[in-house]
Amino acid sequence: LPEADRDEPVDLTAGKDRPATQARLSLSEVLFERRLSRQALAGLAAAVALVALVGGGIGAVVADSARMLTTSTVRIADAPEGVARPDNPIGEVARRVQPAVVNIQVSTPGSHGEGSGIVIDPQGYVVTNNHVVTMGGASSDRAAIEVVFSDGSRTPAELVGRDPATDLAVLKVEDVQGLTVAALGDSDQVEVGEQVLAIGSPLGLARTVTGGIVSATQRPIALGESTSDGDVVIDAIQTDAAINPGNSGGPLIDASGAVIGINTSIFTNSGGSIGLGFAIPVNDVRTIATALMTEGEIEHATIGVNARTAANASLEGAEIVNVREGSAAEEGGLREGDVVTRVGERRVRSSEELVVAVRQAGADDDVPVEVIRDGTRVELDVRPTLG
Repeated sequence: LPEADRDEPVDLTAGKDRPATQARLSLSEVLFERRLSRQALAGLAAAVALVALVGGGIGAVVADSARMLTTSTVRIADAPEGVARPDNPIGEVARRVQPAVVNIQVSTPGSHGEGSGIVIDPQGYVVTNNHVVTMGGASSDRAAIEVVFSDGSRTPAELVGRDPATDLAVLKVEDVQGLTVAALGDSDQVEVGEQVLAIGSPLGLARTVTGGIVSATQRPIALGESTSDGDVVIDAIQTDAAINPGNSGGPLIDASGAVIGINTSIFTNSGGSIGLGFAIPVNDVRTIATALMTEGEIEHATIGVNARTAANASLEGAEIVNVREGSAAEEGGLREGDVVTRVGERRVRSSEELVVAVRQAGADDDVPVEVIRDGTRVELDVRPTLG
């Protein structure tokens, strides 16, 4: 076959009949499949113009709205100048008390420990926990003790006296000018639910403030040998303010800034705070610290018994396990097996509460003691002694 000429266009209709040339259709005939009058065309044109005008306006609005939604310019309003911040009475209380709170560091050749304390006298006396200065009974009275003040200054401290039975100790610093002294309140007036702050050095973090409420008062607890070098029972103020290792010896303060207790222990399964913290009531602290400052030691009222919390679910009290020969209990007629339910005006529900009740009763005066003996209520007169 002859090769097609590449330069000439190919006529695909060659050999076929071509249609005759037709007249072109108008726009109206395309749209409406019929011819329109001049008047109808004019009306249609006007309508199209109106739609175009309205549509253009809507498009402009939508475009402006889109620009508003997608703009990259963001303006954040500033607080007007001169507007006062809300009152913060808790913050003011904390700032007022913090200078009276100190960090206490205790060192021996083989160990180091720390806790907290408060300045209670302008002469340089500082109260803290016994287990802080003895590192839980691990150190001797010859351990090196240093007090660190809120401004970072530090000075050696002397151990004036300590009371293992209540986990309190008093230190003294010399030649320190301008000491801020903590105001001691009245723990007998403390009420459950009132707001409190704990200040100290938990885990070495000095000047830490935590807050909570008083959860309970007159909560007798035994601290045990794990926190001191002797049997320790205190009539504690319970709080849910976070207390952790290092808070020991620091103050529990009320909303006025008065010290109502010395933080001493927590109940926990994890080693950290779970909202069960305990403080020694400041009225007890005042009495014991005064004795340690003046005498270097203190004795507490006792009746000479060993007791345990009654195991009988229907009877609350302290069951006498042993009566020491020649003791106040023996002379007053107490016997083994008696369940003590009251000492003086205080009801006794546990062995810890028996210790607290006897201490509060004091020595050298007869105190009515109510016991259950063989199912019968008996009242005895017992005269506690110092020991």
